[in-house]
Amino acid sequence: MGSEVIVAGAGIVGLATALELTRRGHSVTVLEKEPSPGQHQTGNNSGVIHSGLYYRPGSLKATLGTAGASSMRRFAEDNGVFVEICGKLVVATDPSQLPALQELHRRGQANGVPCRMISADEAKEYEPYVSAVSAIRVDSTGIVDFRGVCEALRKHLEQAGGEVCLNQRIVGIASHNDAVTITTETDEFRADQFVNCAGLHSDRLARLAGLKPDVRIVPFRGEYYELRPEASYLVKGLIYPVPDPTFPFLGVHLTRMTNGSIHAGPNAIFALAREGYTKLTINPRDVWDSLRWPGLWRLGRRFWRTGLDEATRSLSKKRFLASLRQLVPELPDDSLVPTHAGVRAQALHRDGRLVDDFYYALAPRQVHVLNAPSPAATASLEIAKRIADELETD
Repeated sequence: MGSEVIVAGAGIVGLATALELTRRGHSVTVLEKEPSPGQHQTGNNSGVIHSGLYYRPGSLKATLGTAGASSMRRFAEDNGVFVEICGKLVVATDPSQLPALQELHRRGQANGVPCRMISADEAKEYEPYVSAVSAIRVDSTGIVDFRGVCEALRKHLEQAGGEVCLNQRIVGIASHNDAVTITTETDEFRADQFVNCAGLHSDRLARLAGLKPDVRIVPFRGEYYELRPEASYLVKGLIYPVPDPTFPFLGVHLTRMTNGSIHAGPNAIFALAREGYTKLTINPRDVWDSLRWPGLWRLGRRFWRTGLDEATRSLSKKRFLASLRQLVPELPDDSLVPTHAGVRAQALHRDGRLVDDFYYALAPRQVHVLNAPSPAATASLEIAKRIADELETD
């Protein structure tokens, strides 16, 4: 007989975990503080099914991300959710980037990703307006409606007897010998086990449960532009730069969205609120939480130049466009229109190291997912299996 499990967070990882546990015979209740699921990282990302190209071989991101590229595609197709496997290019725009591009190709091959090095001329067969000295073609990258995936996960969960309770902000977590009690602003829930998939607030819930996690969530806002329709012909699919290997962000890129529009971005700048989707959104508690974590200051000392570049790009559309023109030089001066922003929940070690893999902490009867940024949406069905395995071996 299965146990009773409470899952905090109705983003894509929380819903996928709840459905996996329900399918294994557990009774699952999802608690979500928002009035609808998928309102934060899930609903504000670029909608890309990542292939597993970038990640250190043997890491959770590599193994679960690569498997997730297949399982997410199948789930979307099986549930009538828009998905298109369009492939992508990662382009070196200068010979100095070739060693990093070749290392990326090596990682992709080690991770079992269908990728190949191609010439500048071959790159133009896929993207006629791209600037490249060489490129990697990744055939398994696609785009998907992640909000639609969330709706399908919720539908299956509820049909299987699970429950999603909205407007339930958790304010207390108490662990007992035989159960876990979760208190919200309006109700109290009791279960055999608890899973924390609260994303931007996951470290706070861990502390609320009595853990002392060795990481802190630091929010990074990623701002996007959209190409004006008359400029969208310049991009056929997905065009990415060669990323900085020391930084877990992919650089501003051009992405065809599920509605046919072309999004450009995101950058990555320190956000003044964990739900800070605009420059003017400031949450003093969130700022204080970040500033008193020594890892943020150590990160700043190491990457101050990168941070300055990102901040400048945030304040200057001209600088943002200049970055994109490295990929597609013919982008017109007036081609960018501001669109939505997302906030990445990035876990940061005390010593200033960014957590570069999926990361979770365990306690009796509890699993706390403390770092699940990109490619977590892609890998969500696989992450769910791993969380369920952890609970069942507890």
